[in-house]
Amino acid sequence: MLSGHRAPVRSSPVNRTPQQLVADLETLLRPLELELAEAWWESNTRASAEADARRSAADLARRDALSDAGVFAELGAAREDDGLDPLVRRQLDVLYDMFAPNQIPDDLRRRLVEGETAVEATFNTFRGELDGERVDDNTIFEILRTSDDSDVRRRAWETSKQIGAEVGEQVRELARLRNEAARALGYRDHFALALGTGEMDEDRLLATLDEVDRYTAAPFSEWKAGVDAALAARFDCDVDELRPWHLDEPFFQDPPARGAIDLGPVFAERDLEALTLRTYDGLGLDVQAVLDRSDLYTRDGKSQHAFCINMDREGDVRVLGNVEPNERWADTMLHEFGHGIYDRSVRPDVPWLLRGAAHALTTEGIAMLFGRLVRDPDWLANVVELPANELDVLVPLLTEARRAALLVFARWVLVVTHFEHAFYADPDGDLDTLWWDLAERYQLVRRPDGRNAPDWASKIHLAVVPVYYQNYLYGELVASQLDATLRARAGGIVDRPEAGRFLVEEYFAPGATLRWDHLIERATGEALTAAHLARQLA
Repeated sequence: MLSGHRAPVRSSPVNRTPQQLVADLETLLRPLELELAEAWWESNTRASAEADARRSAADLARRDALSDAGVFAELGAAREDDGLDPLVRRQLDVLYDMFAPNQIPDDLRRRLVEGETAVEATFNTFRGELDGERVDDNTIFEILRTSDDSDVRRRAWETSKQIGAEVGEQVRELARLRNEAARALGYRDHFALALGTGEMDEDRLLATLDEVDRYTAAPFSEWKAGVDAALAARFDCDVDELRPWHLDEPFFQDPPARGAIDLGPVFAERDLEALTLRTYDGLGLDVQAVLDRSDLYTRDGKSQHAFCINMDREGDVRVLGNVEPNERWADTMLHEFGHGIYDRSVRPDVPWLLRGAAHALTTEGIAMLFGRLVRDPDWLANVVELPANELDVLVPLLTEARRAALLVFARWVLVVTHFEHAFYADPDGDLDTLWWDLAERYQLVRRPDGRNAPDWASKIHLAVVPVYYQNYLYGELVASQLDATLRARAGGIVDRPEAGRFLVEEYFAPGATLRWDHLIERATGEALTAAHLARQLA
């Protein structure tokens, strides 16, 4: 599928053994990866024109190194050797998938880097305007969580979408460029390229989407009817008058408190850093080093989102957040530090190229497994130390709250993944309508009357982390399967060092020495399945 690329053939050493080839490429890539990580961290924590220029230069330097057509051909030939050591073969496979998307013309590669840097810089510095004041995302979330005034809520929700109008055309242009690159490599579009070079089968993905849709459609519809009735009563309107701003979150990624459980008061006066440390300490997992290097609180010129980054594959792991004492950020802290402990726990003797998560979906599975703990009775009792009288009130509601969170997030992922599949098929299509068609179908959220705006473009992943959302869906499946495994082998998760040991030894330590599907089957005793998630939704 990689015929027809026009990247120049550069000279490379001849007659290298596969082992020499891997070693040489590690030497080449290590400083480039470190510089890119440092530049990317700077541009997300202290945005400036200088930081953006550094990031763009670092990104382009790395992609230029990965564009060497002579080395790419050498990798292809080396992989044909049937007698390769398995660890060398695995590194060659990883390198091949790194080089493949970069076998494109230099000018196209440059335009991609410049476009991606520019649009992310806009997201990092943009603050919407609400009633004449610039506001951050946390302010909007707070209004949607607490206000009983439908008009105020509507204006806040519309403010959350202003970034979409700002970057919509840029995101379309990025999709066109990504498709141009994919087609130069023989792929249908960027969606197919991303899956094809990411150890993911498109037919399997689409089948999984259909399977999750079947498992969740009926229970979600039933749950959503109850939520709508409660919201209509709260806002003194008919159910068919409800609109997206009547929900607690701009994209309906999480259930509204009225549709599940309101844990806001539980976290309002608590130290989320301390709760995060206590959670992982209870499993014998030390995240203090990650916490020490992290940037967790909001300010101007900083990304408003959250992520974990493995800077050097040598132990420098960091989390970016915008923490406030509420349920959403309690979940996010546990989620991101799940990524962090995974990265920190890969065996140091694993080759540098493989010293990270086996796949994005395997680390998302861990992050989701830990994020779910905010609704776990054992965690609330032992880690949060919620008084017994308060916990007794919550416990009967927690099971349904966990179920609601899974249902809502699964339906949301269906929206985004199907949207991206169609987006790259036709970036110039009527995406505004498509977005709301999918939201109405999968989330049962009625579109705003007469609205014609690129609301889809306000989701940062579509711009800067393209074709990633399917990893969240698989991550949910992984989390449910690991949860079942840990309950069977360690009796649960909270304050169980044996669960921590299992995760480290069987799941984290191998890094990417195994393909993701082989890792999951080895660790849990079965191939990845939706059956465990389905049982949690029953």
